[in-house]
Amino acid sequence: MNDPHGRPGMTAESPTDFQGQSHADTLTRMLGPDMVLSGDAVLPYCRDWHGDVQSSALAVLRPRDTAEVQACVRAAVALDLQIVPQGGNTGLVLGAVPDSPARQVVITLERMARIRSLDAENFSAVIEAGAVLEQVKDAVAGAGLYFPLTLGAQGSCQIGGNVSTNAGGVNVLRYGMTRDLVLGLEVVLPDGELFEGLSQLRKDNSGLDLKQLFIGAEGTLGIITAVSVKLLPAPDQVATAVVALSRLEDVIELYRRARRDCCDLMSAFEFMPPLAIDLAKEAMPDLPIPLEATYPAYALIEIAGSGLVDIGDLMHRFLEAAFESGLAVDGVVAQSQAQARNLWAIREGMNLGQAQRGRHLRTDVSVPLSRLADFVAEAEAAITARMPGCICVSYGHVGDGNVHLNVLPDFAQDPASVDAQILMAKKIVNEVLDRYNGSISAEHGIGRLKKADFDDRLPAVRRQLLARVKTALDPKMTMNPGCQVNLS
Repeated sequence: MNDPHGRPGMTAESPTDFQGQSHADTLTRMLGPDMVLSGDAVLPYCRDWHGDVQSSALAVLRPRDTAEVQACVRAAVALDLQIVPQGGNTGLVLGAVPDSPARQVVITLERMARIRSLDAENFSAVIEAGAVLEQVKDAVAGAGLYFPLTLGAQGSCQIGGNVSTNAGGVNVLRYGMTRDLVLGLEVVLPDGELFEGLSQLRKDNSGLDLKQLFIGAEGTLGIITAVSVKLLPAPDQVATAVVALSRLEDVIELYRRARRDCCDLMSAFEFMPPLAIDLAKEAMPDLPIPLEATYPAYALIEIAGSGLVDIGDLMHRFLEAAFESGLAVDGVVAQSQAQARNLWAIREGMNLGQAQRGRHLRTDVSVPLSRLADFVAEAEAAITARMPGCICVSYGHVGDGNVHLNVLPDFAQDPASVDAQILMAKKIVNEVLDRYNGSISAEHGIGRLKKADFDDRLPAVRRQLLARVKTALDPKMTMNPGCQVNLS
């Protein structure tokens, strides 16, 4: 199947030629049958999260420890093969999906899932790259600590992939991107050598911070095999609320007040359109909806803390002032953890509802916070004017200016027309985004899906610097060569 977003080269070709079979056989002899998958067994590793794209690979290599990752890399290099590193494969930009099946192998970290150490006194842990985020969070919570990275895909995504993509999520407002939670890395380099940088120091100003090269590089400079991360005291008080407002501009004003009144105790502040409720109900028919009426805009707010601060009272006083001023028009505060989960389920159910409607444009853009409402209004108006059969669904993370302005096409059209609508909608959104000096990727990365759009906007000096770094670390272009940027 071709990429529905119009990027060429993603095909379902199976490398069944003689040379391909020889490579798979050779890898099996070099690494052992337990570490190598070939034939149809590779296909589950060669499709994207949403199932829009299906590719293939010469083989999937499944190492169990760092030494075996080194062996896999050296074997691939010896056979002049390219490597696509893969974590949980939950990314949304095709960063972990092969695009040259006859030349590429996938190296999956799924069997490397140990927590090597958990140091409660140092508030840190060393975790192997294949550990699933939710399992890490649960293990850390069992020690009375907290790892704040929170994503919709946390039941499937892996720590190594989170770091490789510099994942964002709903807690960026308070805790920063994944980059801000990393103390050190262990990385297998493109020649099979090992970068051992699993420091657990908070402060180390001794020269260049080399780990930063690999965070957000999407596997183009090496394979992350282990991560040392910061942990925090577990919050023992959490207050979650959904607030209804009369317009998106009021959501931004409410955020400004929350930033002032709740300070750094505010961990999440999301905005959602009224369509979010309908989409969530489509995906989860039994989901309880806390507000009876429908409003033009909603904010999902969470504040959390521990110790002597009364979080419940803080939320109450903040919302009381918002209602007294007329800014908030309706709302509900969760009275239990179950109710809080239901409020968050609206946010997650909205995504599921969009997926159930079919292929659509998924964007991940950012603009200055002060211009977020204007950007959404202008982009949605442009889509409506030029594509009247399409539906816009704009939502995201208010505090960091990250908007997911998705576009549902006219599904009455044939598949080719739907694909054309997706491409046109992306073009329109990006045209507006450029006028706001925004970013085409706030948290998802570039991968293969956004490569052309990224390339078109890349300044010459930045391109030169990226090329120099890539050439220095990976002169044979072994690591994920179809990902991120054209360096020719």
